[in-house]
Amino acid sequence: MSVRVRIAPSPTGNLHIGTARTAVFNWLFARHNEGTFILRVEDTDLERSKAEYTDNIKSGLSWLGLNWDEGPFFQTERFDFYRQAIQTLLEKGLAYPCYCTSEELEAMRETQKANNQAPRYDNRHRNLSTQEIAKFEEEGRKPVIRFKIEDHEQIIWHDLIRGKVSWQGSDLGGDMVIARTPEKDGDGFGKTVSN
Repeated sequence: MSVRVRIAPSPTGNLHIGTARTAVFNWLFARHNEGTFILRVEDTDLERSKAEYTDNIKSGLSWLGLNWDEGPFFQTERFDFYRQAIQTLLEKGLAYPCYCTSEELEAMRETQKANNQAPRYDNRHRNLSTQEIAKFEEEGRKPVIRFKIEDHEQIIWHDLIRGKVSWQGSDLGGDMVIARTPEKDGDGFGKTVSN
């Protein structure tokens, strides 16, 4: 098995120390194992991504001597692939559309904070009926797509540095967002939702 690692900076700002640190570790690991170091630009935040930030990130990595073997690949060039993957997750019941407004989410966080609870999404839209979805669509709500995370499941993997790592599903903050619909018209993942 060949080693393939990547750095996936978001071009919503200049190269920062956290990205540079991760890039150094991944680059060293790839070089040590005669593997491949890939630059993948996470440019799916269409409103904030800018070409000058991509240029800054690339020049910063080059200045550090971190040459990439493949890329840069841009996530926005792979929307069709991601739409299909999300549609598959939806069809298999592993993901779902969530129509919560930012106001509803903020109210949820404030209630949790008042009750001395850690903030987490309470999965309230996990099992919406067809009628509820239709009502939200009629209101003009744009869904995000959330990945189902079972609270009782234990997630375990072997990390080369930390060894065995495990998390309880309930520690992950509820069902996480894996795709958003942009505020403005344009490409977006939320268009994959089928009722």
